[in-house]
Amino acid sequence: MGTVLDKLQDHEALAQMSPKQLEQLAEELRQLITHSVSQTGGHLASNLGIVELTIAMHRAFDFRKDRLLWDVGHQCYTHKILTDRRDLFHKLRQENGLSGFPNPAESVCDVFSVGHAGTSIATALGMALGAQHNKTDEKIVALVGDASIVNGLSFEALNNMGLVKRQMLIVLNDNSMAIDVTQGAMARFLSRVRLSHTYEDLRTTTNRILERMPLLGKRMEEALDNVKKTLRMANSPSRLFESLNIAYFGPVDGHDIISLTQIFKTLASLNRPAILHVYTRKGKGYSPANDDPRKYHSTGPFQVNGSSESETKEDNSYTHVFGEALAELGQKDPRVMAITAAMPDGTGLAAFRQRFADRCFDVGIAESVAVDIAAGMARQGLRPVVCVYSTFLQRSFDQIFQEVSLQNLPVIFCVDRAGVVGSDGPTHHGMLDIGYFRMLPNMVVAAPADAFELKQALALAVEGSLPFAIRYPRDTVPQVPNNTSPYVLGKSCVLRQGTSEYVICALGPIVAEALKAADLLQEQGLSISVINARFAKPIDPALLELFAQGKTVILAEDHGKAAGFGSAVIEEALAAANHRNHAGMCAAIGKAILLGGPDTFVPAAKRSKQLEWMGLTADRLAQTVLDLAKI
Repeated sequence: MGTVLDKLQDHEALAQMSPKQLEQLAEELRQLITHSVSQTGGHLASNLGIVELTIAMHRAFDFRKDRLLWDVGHQCYTHKILTDRRDLFHKLRQENGLSGFPNPAESVCDVFSVGHAGTSIATALGMALGAQHNKTDEKIVALVGDASIVNGLSFEALNNMGLVKRQMLIVLNDNSMAIDVTQGAMARFLSRVRLSHTYEDLRTTTNRILERMPLLGKRMEEALDNVKKTLRMANSPSRLFESLNIAYFGPVDGHDIISLTQIFKTLASLNRPAILHVYTRKGKGYSPANDDPRKYHSTGPFQVNGSSESETKEDNSYTHVFGEALAELGQKDPRVMAITAAMPDGTGLAAFRQRFADRCFDVGIAESVAVDIAAGMARQGLRPVVCVYSTFLQRSFDQIFQEVSLQNLPVIFCVDRAGVVGSDGPTHHGMLDIGYFRMLPNMVVAAPADAFELKQALALAVEGSLPFAIRYPRDTVPQVPNNTSPYVLGKSCVLRQGTSEYVICALGPIVAEALKAADLLQEQGLSISVINARFAKPIDPALLELFAQGKTVILAEDHGKAAGFGSAVIEEALAAANHRNHAGMCAAIGKAILLGGPDTFVPAAKRSKQLEWMGLTADRLAQTVLDLAKI
């Protein structure tokens, strides 16, 4: 890697670099990020777009004592490299490597572990109020993207900015992109502002800020008033943010390190909340990511060949099967509507959106609104399908309770990225959805084992009249032999009838592993039964009868053991045993084994390794039975 990055030893060395050295540093950082992400996968386009902005922040502030709050956090790669983590960067998002998101366990320069949008302004507000109370002088900086600032939590924090009577800077990184193109009225407003400014306009705005703030001996508030008078008429965002008591500056060029550094140093002296609006280009410096930032928002490993590339292909996925099935249902049933929150491609909606654009809605990073819109549609007799990753759907729990479950409306939740998700780690695992869904009255929770069941579950949900959640992982769809029995609400399916007392009752993608485990055990002379549970709610009464028969049951799921499928079976079995006063049933329940996520946050690694840690691979399932049988 280049000599400038090699010589970068500390914060002071960065502050002393010449313009030419800074330009070379930005280029070397882009090369390092592109190379590493091509090997490990990760968030490429957003990180390439924020290189100069991050360098400028680190030149103006010392984040060993000043505080930088990231929104979402997936664009923190330059920050990690500049804060003594370059040597580990080749292990980005790998087991025992660097997190793809800020992580306080890695560095004092990371304040929160973050992976969800809309949090930075609110947490920065809290830290500013804490510093205000403690009478400390650290600088507080919140970095938020144009897609995140439209999030409800961001607006709530902005509405309370008047509580802060000290320095607090919000940096609005405006690149017109979330995972997909930013949606909504605020996005259109910022887009109009963006399109109305040429590069020369940005230079002019920057010069006005630097010329007028501050002059030697002039009070900062007087300088602020001069800048506001100069910029107010030219920039409509100033009226929006200043109505919330936040001084607005910009828009300025987010790739001009020298000017940005000067502006940051100036605004660091402002004793009130301020927002600096910067324009950046997502994917800058790598042609494929610059040309298609949506594709390179988050990518797997790929091959780099100059300015071209060939992406590593994935096998057929649950997401792809869902997308095709939804498009087919949309053709048959005009009531089917699709709603997502800034992730139409990631949730597989491309085929549906192409065929039914007027029935596909992207509400931006606003999961709560997505759920309530769906509730309104369902009340009108439609069949809305809410397509959101498990980790993000958590943000809308109150709306799922209040507007869907309580009203008993047929909203369908297609919960992608359920279970462990591999290298994105704890902020993105979907290990809680069964727990928060199954506590809600009226709710159905299905976990398809293969493509057949995913299509059947979706059809059953659309035909029915109940709230319905369908959960599936980010993974290749397995082949489950002989899994063709009718798909009936609340009914499990016996896939293999063994002769021993041992039964693996598996849910979702773990069914295929359970069948492989049965094959391994058969080779050792042990014949076990395998049951495909299909539903986490309602629980099939046939599963409770396994305990009445004295079976030793292994309950296996790609979900946390707490409040998951296995615990639901045990709860109902214990209630049934008590009602029957069945001592043998109680004894069988006492022998049951629950396999799933531990009561800790599962670290980043390959999904296959995470499943192995939880005892959910074929080898580990087989070993569990062997240990029980003492073979």
